[in-house]
Amino acid sequence: MPKDPDPRIVTANDFFYRGLHLPSNTSNPYRAGLKVAGIPDLNGQGLTLARLDFRPNGFFPPHYHPRAAEILTVLEGSLEVGFVTSYPNYKHYPKVLNKGDVFVIPVGLVHYQRGVGRVNTVVLSALNSQNPGIVEVAAGIFGAKPVIDSNYLANAFRLNKGIVERLQSKRWS
Repeated sequence: MPKDPDPRIVTANDFFYRGLHLPSNTSNPYRAGLKVAGIPDLNGQGLTLARLDFRPNGFFPPHYHPRAAEILTVLEGSLEVGFVTSYPNYKHYPKVLNKGDVFVIPVGLVHYQRGVGRVNTVVLSALNSQNPGIVEVAAGIFGAKPVIDSNYLANAFRLNKGIVERLQSKRWS
């Protein structure tokens, strides 16, 4: 839809999405899934809305959104969430959330989510950007193309070069 649509052709459906009641696909190694609400006129409003689903022990790996803060609301189940502040403190703020709990992750900070408990967890996520971006930390470092020099990464992460090269050989996307 154009940024400034002709009001004579806009309908209620341009502001509508049906489908967040349906679970996202969790049949992957993370046992977690994401479904972004495709609302045509949300584009240009500076917002993203998504449903996150976690099977027991499902998780999203450490990642960050370079252009958005995120607010999570647990609809069902229990979720551990946490973020880490920037240098020099690197303070970790973990929290277990239950149904009805809300947690805010500041813009640009590394964070994670994982389902805790014995039942599936459903979370509503809102981000204050229509293009929040996502950088999965491990994939961004070890899955970069072309690869980042393995000697450098071994020194930077205090790892054996062989471990770095094994990580770089994994399929990250």
